[in-house]
Amino acid sequence: MTVETTGPAAGSRAGRMAELTETRARRPGAVAERAARRVRRASLLGPTGRLMLVAADHPARGALAAGGDPLAMADRGELLDRLCTALDRPGVDGVLGTPDVLEDLLLLGALDGKVVIGSMNRGGLAGSAFEIDDRFTAYDPDALAAAGFDGGKMLLRVDPDDPATAGALERCAGAVSGLAGHGLMAMVEPFVSHRVDGRVRNELTPEAMIRAVAIAAGLGATSAHTWLKVPVVPDMERVMAASTLPALLLGGEVPADPGGALAGWRRALRLPTVMGLVAGRTLLYPADGDVAGAVDAAVEALAEEAP
Repeated sequence: MTVETTGPAAGSRAGRMAELTETRARRPGAVAERAARRVRRASLLGPTGRLMLVAADHPARGALAAGGDPLAMADRGELLDRLCTALDRPGVDGVLGTPDVLEDLLLLGALDGKVVIGSMNRGGLAGSAFEIDDRFTAYDPDALAAAGFDGGKMLLRVDPDDPATAGALERCAGAVSGLAGHGLMAMVEPFVSHRVDGRVRNELTPEAMIRAVAIAAGLGATSAHTWLKVPVVPDMERVMAASTLPALLLGGEVPADPGGALAGWRRALRLPTVMGLVAGRTLLYPADGDVAGAVDAAVEALAEEAP
């Protein structure tokens, strides 16, 4: 992949980063130009009827950790290398990211023929006192439509003890309606959450996820374009029975047992409303460092459980 700049092509990571910065400084309009020329897919779902996305929207919340490294995602050049490796693997349909990441990938020519989902509410910074008050600080529906992208993703944490939850619900409902108005996917990632020792923790029980799914499914003026992004928890049959909306499984933290995580995905992928995977750190920062191998294993799990 080459960066679309006026300078010489660069093969090294440092060279690519320098070209990206040069383009941003001298030709900021190149981002919109490249977005306008991007080759779009005709359908969200791939040939197998599944959707496999790689997620890279964590840094904008200040969440840079992966595995045991608290700053694993801090090096943007390395993150882009890992993303490009993942996007090049057969069976990977697209990417979820914030404007800075997606625009780097656009300039690298990595998004042609891919599903592109923009991350919207990144204002609930990890570990902050205002984390539940998750403001929409990245994409909005109009910007996603103008860029020719395929949808927007929002995180919704419902804390019954935090009054800021009411505003978060209202803003997510507005985003669902706005995306539907443009005919774009609204990907909602819902949790029931609580503060434990001052930090927001998601409750990953079947009962909590059933409640979260039921709340998320009712957001907005229409659910026609709404998809859910959900974790794998015990008793997924009951969780996914709470809604008819299509759902994608999230990858979450880098697992100590990758084989166990894959087995959980396989079981959940057999459920009729589960349409695919959205995984970030699990695939981009695997414990053994083999990004291609981690991605290929996830794609294989999708193929094995294809309808």
